[in-house]
Amino acid sequence: MTYDVAAFTPYSFHTGQKIHIEGSRRHGDWEVAAVGEHTVTLRCPISKKEFEWPIFCYLVEEKHDEIWPRET
Repeated sequence: MTYDVAAFTPYSFHTGQKIHIEGSRRHGDWEVAAVGEHTVTLRCPISKKEFEWPIFCYLVEEKHDEIWPRET
């Protein structure tokens, strides 16, 4: 059987990157202050406050007619 499947992947942040986040509680403009193995530290460009969060995922694409669940 096939299904429509939403695919998610961690985004590869890099230090110094300027980003804009839409549609979440973290919305707005940020600078990537640091990237760890499992966390990203974002700095507000206005207040300069920094927040460390687990690396979060983004919707990359929606796939159609995918086999689900996948066998690995």
